[in-house]
Amino acid sequence: MSGLHAELDFERGGFALRATLSVAPGEVLAVLGPNGAGKSTLLSVLSGLVSPPRGRVELDGEAWLDPTRGIDVPTHRRGVGLLAQQPLLFPYLSAADNVAFGPRAAGVGKRAARETAAHWLAEVDAAGLADRKPDQLSGGQQQRVAVARALAAEPKLLLLDEPLAALDVDAAPALRGLLHRVLRRQRRPTVLVTHDVLDAVVLADRVLVLLDGRVVEQGPTRDVLSRPREPFTARLAGLNLLPGTADEDGLVFDGTPLRGRTAEPLTTGDPAAAVFAPAAVAVHRDRPGGSPRNALAVRLSSLEPRGDVVRVRGAVGDRSLAADVTPAAVADLRLEPGEEVWFAVKAAEVAIHPLFGGSSGA
Repeated sequence: MSGLHAELDFERGGFALRATLSVAPGEVLAVLGPNGAGKSTLLSVLSGLVSPPRGRVELDGEAWLDPTRGIDVPTHRRGVGLLAQQPLLFPYLSAADNVAFGPRAAGVGKRAARETAAHWLAEVDAAGLADRKPDQLSGGQQQRVAVARALAAEPKLLLLDEPLAALDVDAAPALRGLLHRVLRRQRRPTVLVTHDVLDAVVLADRVLVLLDGRVVEQGPTRDVLSRPREPFTARLAGLNLLPGTADEDGLVFDGTPLRGRTAEPLTTGDPAAAVFAPAAVAVHRDRPGGSPRNALAVRLSSLEPRGDVVRVRGAVGDRSLAADVTPAAVADLRLEPGEEVWFAVKAAEVAIHPLFGGSSGA
């Protein structure tokens, strides 16, 4: 079969990573998860830096890892291109020589390697940087050269490890747009590890979410981020998520009925989740009336200015919720951390969908 297929089974020091994933040629899979979820371990196994005694990794039908058959292809023979947070350019080489290094190492002649370097520097809008050393480049320029170097080696598999995390707010959007343009033209599978949901939205065809070494949800980017099944994914997507148990009209969360729109059939008693945007939440001092409206008593934890709104954060039980309100509303309500208020959201603004794997207890 074409593309990347991996069944990961790795244990070390009490941590276990067990995940199955596939990435088609030309497809970008974004791997999301908190620190310690197993994202770096996943990349290490795919690249061959870690060799677990169990599991399987293959690309286009060629086995890279299969301990049962004694197969463990070393990193330098896997044809993996890695773009990390730091560019890791050779400081003594020019940008062009950095990019030409991969083709030269593969046996390509000097002239052809220089032509390849020139091509890829042009592709990443860095042709004018060819003769500069890394210390003569800005962080964003260095990362552009690193992108060109990764692709010039014509890797069979491209691994992106937080490639925009170290860039400032001005450089990151430009490189994100560049990666989007370049990756759309590729026919190789790409795995992108990121903490930034915007990277997934702009760059990835599909999303896989890791928590504690296991896959808790995966699917097309739009589906996962618009209909998250885990609180972590909802926070990444900027949404509120309340898990509960389905009933005839929606779900029950911690004894409170929540009403909303259901896009999929719900079976009474099964795990379900209510998802809604902070912008849909109104904040009240007293419990609001009216129907159809959901109301939750919330203990405020913080107020964060966000442009022309204030992100009001609070908790109901052990669940964090957020509301986006105007500064005038904050002043009128005299909101302060530690107080109890009511968050209200219309049923029409709440999407209710089934949860799989018993995630209501997550």
